[in-house]
Amino acid sequence: MAETSVKTNETTTTGPPARRLRGHKAIATSCIASRDRPGLIASAAEDGCVCWFDMRCKDLLHTMDVAQNPISSLCFKPGNEDIVYVSSENEVKVFDVHMLTSWKPLESYSYNKEEINQITCNSKSSFLAAADDGGDIKIIDIRQKCLYKTLRAAHESICSSVQFLPWRPWEVITGGLDSKLIMWDFSKGRPFKVMDLGKSEPDSSSNAGQCFNPAFVHAIAVPEADMLDKTDKICVVARGDGVVDVINIESEFRAAKSKGSSNPKKGGQRKSNGSVPSPSSEKEDQNQRTRLRLDYSSGGHTAAVSCVAFSVFGEKGRYIISGGNDKAVKVWNWSGFFKADETCNKDDFLHLNISLGRKVNWLCTTPTDSENLVVCDTSKVVKVYTVA
Repeated sequence: MAETSVKTNETTTTGPPARRLRGHKAIATSCIASRDRPGLIASAAEDGCVCWFDMRCKDLLHTMDVAQNPISSLCFKPGNEDIVYVSSENEVKVFDVHMLTSWKPLESYSYNKEEINQITCNSKSSFLAAADDGGDIKIIDIRQKCLYKTLRAAHESICSSVQFLPWRPWEVITGGLDSKLIMWDFSKGRPFKVMDLGKSEPDSSSNAGQCFNPAFVHAIAVPEADMLDKTDKICVVARGDGVVDVINIESEFRAAKSKGSSNPKKGGQRKSNGSVPSPSSEKEDQNQRTRLRLDYSSGGHTAAVSCVAFSVFGEKGRYIISGGNDKAVKVWNWSGFFKADETCNKDDFLHLNISLGRKVNWLCTTPTDSENLVVCDTSKVVKVYTVA
């Protein structure tokens, strides 16, 4: 069995092979790890199956044959991991893990007109979002079991990723293959901030070896609610040009509100209503670091980044983990960047590099000290690594 090359910014060593989880008959597309039951992992694949693994056991626990077509995404219901949501084509199915052998869904939703790329639940388990190829995002009320809102007419291409913001209960953030990152008030069904990552960035310089693909947004990640006391309120973006973008979302919110308050409606007077930042807050924003660009010059990816996640092992949120089409997984120690009193060098961010044999489709982390990084690549075998 081939060994896995593991590199850090200080040394290059050869580690033991990854643990291999077998059960799928086609390429693995997605994976999730239980927070309530450490060691329990679910993976999905193009074979339409969900495989369940317990890392304490040697063999596969269960296989759910849930769809005739490839599964694109899956997620647990926060606060009740007995419930899992699975998307295939334009449908979302709901399952109870205690009824795995029956393969019969509790509910199914077919509100999307195009193929779904990602589904996610909000932290209060009241809404589910489904982003699709048509650029639409369906917000489903999972308590009332009905469609709540459709978010549309902002993305000009495929909407690849969606996340709820746990610190703002009525907002979601989406990314698409139009290179746009969009913030929405889903209670009103409309966007209030659009960031075009395809536009030139003044702080970025040309680096030999950097990928020159468009800055498509392939995936986004935000901190979970229990990470917020130790992390900034940020969004991490996996980009098609090989960059991992770490963006302070709160600074973008304030900028959007400030711009809106300074542009009153025609014939009216501007109302402050508390949304205009004070001079002290403006000065604070100017002194605050608002964006971190992890690219080739920092030891980053040389091809499109396909997925990103926060670490849930050890100090939660300390690491950002990215996987790419360059057959590599990068572990980034980013947490000191947004602290104004800390000096940061671009060579200090890369904590670990794992070289794989295939492109990465998806990854997730587990809340355990070992076997805590799960990777789905373009094979039917799921790999599990240990990040210390």
